[in-house]
Amino acid sequence: VQLVESGGGSVQSGESLRLSCAASEYTFSGSSMAWFRQAPGKEREGVANIDGHDVSRYAHSVKDRFTISRDNAKNTIYLQMNSLKSEDTALYYCAAGGWTYWGQGTQVTVS
Repeated sequence: VQLVESGGGSVQSGESLRLSCAASEYTFSGSSMAWFRQAPGKEREGVANIDGHDVSRYAHSVKDRFTISRDNAKNTIYLQMNSLKSEDTALYYCAAGGWTYWGQGTQVTVS
């Protein structure tokens, strides 16, 4: 199983980014997927997850600003991040398989 994140970058506060996570060698459709993040000196935290029925859940800190979605045809999940804040700065990871599988992460820096 391979999970490859992309879409990170450096933006100004208030701007937007969209992260992508492409899965390979994995039964994507119907499975739960998630985004986590880890800021320097802090523990990894869950940001959002989406189950096989497209029900999504969010951390309180990102609710109403971030949106998780999936495209089963492309074996890809997305994280649309709007109104970014400096506290959103972190390395963002996607996870699958009951969080057994992890990507390498993509850096988001908000200044």
